[in-house]
Amino acid sequence: MNDLVIPTGQGLYCPAGDFHIDPWRPVERAVITHGHADHARSGSKRYWGAAPGLSLLRERIGYGAGIVPLAYGQRVEFGPVTVSLHPAGHVLGSAQVRLEHQGQVWVVSGDYKRDPDPTCTPFEVVPCDVFITEATFGLPVYRWQEPAEIAREIHEWWQDCKAQGLCAILHCYALGKAQRVLAELMRYTDETVYLHGAMTKLVKLYRDAGVAMLPTDAIGNQPKFFDWKGRLLLAPPGAGGTPWMRRFKPYSTGFASGWMRVRGSRRRQAYDRGFALSDHADWPSLLRTITETGAKRVLPTHGNTEALVQWCREQGIDAAPLKTEYEGEPQHDAAAVADSEDPVANPAG
Repeated sequence: MNDLVIPTGQGLYCPAGDFHIDPWRPVERAVITHGHADHARSGSKRYWGAAPGLSLLRERIGYGAGIVPLAYGQRVEFGPVTVSLHPAGHVLGSAQVRLEHQGQVWVVSGDYKRDPDPTCTPFEVVPCDVFITEATFGLPVYRWQEPAEIAREIHEWWQDCKAQGLCAILHCYALGKAQRVLAELMRYTDETVYLHGAMTKLVKLYRDAGVAMLPTDAIGNQPKFFDWKGRLLLAPPGAGGTPWMRRFKPYSTGFASGWMRVRGSRRRQAYDRGFALSDHADWPSLLRTITETGAKRVLPTHGNTEALVQWCREQGIDAAPLKTEYEGEPQHDAAAVADSEDPVANPAG
């Protein structure tokens, strides 16, 4: 039997159903897993995506694009292939793609995580024969702490900055991470947080979707001589080291990302603090998910695939890396990761 999903120059392609999944070049029919820039691109003729993330897809792809919203679990036929979307727990409206054809089930995970997140629907295990899994953090060193603990650390850093008369500037991705930080911090405070302009619209879209977060205001709404001491600011990674930062002196900088699990990453990127809060699965979660799907064949992609392939083979699971032209965000460089995850082309603007 031929593979149900194959890599092509346009992206992952289902020949039997004649559609692509997260294509990186324009195609006739595109099924989109979520609204990050490395998964949702404009130019295709028609799109299908999870209904909870519709507003984000419109913001990313364009309000005039033809987007068909699907409820989680709703089935749609692409010729002989039955497709449904299932929660991925990555960001608002993120989805795994389930494909069924001639008694065989494939699942394309997109990006996903298993940790609790108050801003999106939790991950759903989807049993399958073949599992195409992301492997962004597919190394044993990547093991996440409880999100509540990371939120506590962020809040304590903020309060330390306040005691020292510093502005606390937390760099994080504009879509997904900023909203998660704002939601997680509600455990510890009700203070207003100030947002870089790249984040204000996306935070509003989350609020419109009913996600509870701390009160926010745009940095640009404040008067010229506003006192920034003791305030918490959220800004995309690309804003770091730019002239935009000068107005907030004196300040301390932090970065919320899974890459901060490796201490050297923080030193190389010159952040004062690193907080390992990730919207991707860590190593134990990747192994757990593969096991729970019951897949007999696993194709890791987008990241550190080698260790995951080796582990699968040791368990008797047929596995091989799925090489694509676009390999997502395998690097540790914050600016490069920002470009791949942020929906804002120039986050420093």
